[in-house]
Amino acid sequence: MSARLRVVVADDERPARQFLLTLLRSFDDVVVVGEAASGKEAVALIERERPDLALLDWQMPELDGIGVVKSLKRHDMPLIAFVTAYDEYAVRAFEVNAVDYLLKPVEKSRLREALNRAQERMEHAEIVAEQASRIGAAVEAYESTRTPYLERIPVRQREEVVLVPVAQVASIMAEGELLHITTIQKTRYTITYRLKDLEQRLDPAKFIRLGRGTLANVDLIVKVGVMPGGTHEATLSNGQKLQVSRIQSRILRQRLLKL
Repeated sequence: MSARLRVVVADDERPARQFLLTLLRSFDDVVVVGEAASGKEAVALIERERPDLALLDWQMPELDGIGVVKSLKRHDMPLIAFVTAYDEYAVRAFEVNAVDYLLKPVEKSRLREALNRAQERMEHAEIVAEQASRIGAAVEAYESTRTPYLERIPVRQREEVVLVPVAQVASIMAEGELLHITTIQKTRYTITYRLKDLEQRLDPAKFIRLGRGTLANVDLIVKVGVMPGGTHEATLSNGQKLQVSRIQSRILRQRLLKL
């Protein structure tokens, strides 16, 4: 029997990290040797444990998955599989350069494929050694094709992915680990993503934060009502009424309510 595959997991979202760890621990030929809640922790963990495979979240604050790879010395580099939430440009770059990836939410069968691929590569030292250049090529491909801001938001629905045009999005509201997207036509979609990460990928000239868990399409705000306590209520063209926090009310007044 061959040695078990030694794996580390890095994801700053605890539920996503725990879900992946639970899947990994269900496989008899895998041993989890550590978990990291940030990119910096991941670098230290990989250097200390020298795993066979590292599952790295593509987007982490301060030091993302690519940053982790760039921080590692070549002799410390394990096999890498990125975990990404429907970033079409990243996926394309990974596929072209034979870098493995997993889409969130990770499916057990797809994880098994990635593990099998890693086990096969571990038997060929030259493939492991080539990985650094493959990842470098994937990063270059990703950065050359990625547009500055998202134009469509991919939403997985059973066996298909619906592409929602950002221009049609009226509001985005966070609920725990979920984001509820409402369009101009009042169609509602739900994705697993962090609001702050999605906000960074939307044109700030088009979207404004109304509260800690709410983004709204600026062009669709048709009326703003003054509420008690210095807050406001924004009405969108699709009829949605959204509360504006006290802090964001000041920003809203500066941006929309002054000539």
